[in-house]
Amino acid sequence: MSAPTLRFYFDFSCPYAYVASTRIEALAERAGARLDPRPILLGGVFRAHATPQNLSETLSPAKARHNLADMHRQAARAGVPLNFPSGHPIRTVEALRSLLVVGEPFMPLAHAFYRAYWVDGIDLSRREGVAEVLRNAGHDADAVLSKIDDPAIKDELRERTDEAIAAGVFGVPTCVVETGSDGASPAGLKGAEPELFWGVDRLEMVERLLRQQGQPFVPQTPTLQIEPPELPRARRPVDVYFDYSSPFAYLGCFMAERLLGDDARWHPMLLGAVFKQVGTPDVPMFAQSEAKRRHTAKDLQRQASAAGAPFSFPSRFPMRTVLPLRATLAVRAHESRKGRRLVHALFRALWAEDRDISDPAEVERIADTCGFDGAELVARANQQQVKDALFESTRAAVEAGVFGAPTFIVHTDAGPELFWGADRLELALAAAC
Repeated sequence: MSAPTLRFYFDFSCPYAYVASTRIEALAERAGARLDPRPILLGGVFRAHATPQNLSETLSPAKARHNLADMHRQAARAGVPLNFPSGHPIRTVEALRSLLVVGEPFMPLAHAFYRAYWVDGIDLSRREGVAEVLRNAGHDADAVLSKIDDPAIKDELRERTDEAIAAGVFGVPTCVVETGSDGASPAGLKGAEPELFWGVDRLEMVERLLRQQGQPFVPQTPTLQIEPPELPRARRPVDVYFDYSSPFAYLGCFMAERLLGDDARWHPMLLGAVFKQVGTPDVPMFAQSEAKRRHTAKDLQRQASAAGAPFSFPSRFPMRTVLPLRATLAVRAHESRKGRRLVHALFRALWAEDRDISDPAEVERIADTCGFDGAELVARANQQQVKDALFESTRAAVEAGVFGAPTFIVHTDAGPELFWGADRLELALAAAC
């Protein structure tokens, strides 16, 4: 039985792909997979999916600040240096063509180009910069550069990029786990379609899949218990900003209850109003390319399985969540475990049980099961002071730098640190401990 193949799509212009490149070979070796590095032109991928060539220019200031901090956190986590070059993103087509001229194995020279871009500040958009990297890596720079304009090399890079697009790639780094040539595959995937993972933060999922050795993963579906977490308690409080409308907020809050317990301070907010203020599409998933939407749907299932959270995408989406958010504020859910039980019951009703939490009768029933008088709570939720409280909570979230859900803000000695996404809770917990 042959080893499964791990395809690794990359371009030098992405900092996350750089960090992933420093980990991917060791991952493949640990998991017993055959690594298949595939250089592609990220700009071509972006054009195919109508993605802006310079994504950072399309972000709100708050999201741009977060993403920059996150890139440095990912590099620090991997133990590698990261220095943003002036003029980023820099044209990498000549470096990529040089890599194809030199040929396989790609990774030794790829590491040299990555270091030039992200550590040494060598301008790969200039032939002099590419030549310097080639010479330092022991290659005949003049001979290599004399071939990068050959039609065959240009066609190869274009064909590799087109193949990536056809495989569902919409960004880098992307890993694809595929069945071995004789049918061998991890995690009971024999005969299944290749599994695609986007992002350096999904390498753990890639390795887990490769290591499962033919045993399919069976997710747990526990009933959430509100009790002190078993893990060491956080030393610093963590503000948790959420809206029931986000599946990632559901997963993030599910895990935050277990990992943070009483150290979490819960802040309901109206996510649509946040999006409006920071200039984000009202339903970001609808603005994604088809390939990215497919990945998002798969990624939600994977994150839910990893967390042991029951999950099923609801038949009603997007969901109007004004009423449940007001009900949450009306019971001051952040001040008691009973109130937090209502938070998780509302989340679970939407994202695991496909219930309409915009319906007052449904909210009443959910509140009743949590020990509240549901009818009285819904009546209170419609009072002006509670409406004002939701407006104020949303305003405070934007002022704190929140641009999406879930968001975790840790108040460290150096000041508040913001972490966005269910998949950033681990980093937030580390900052809090």
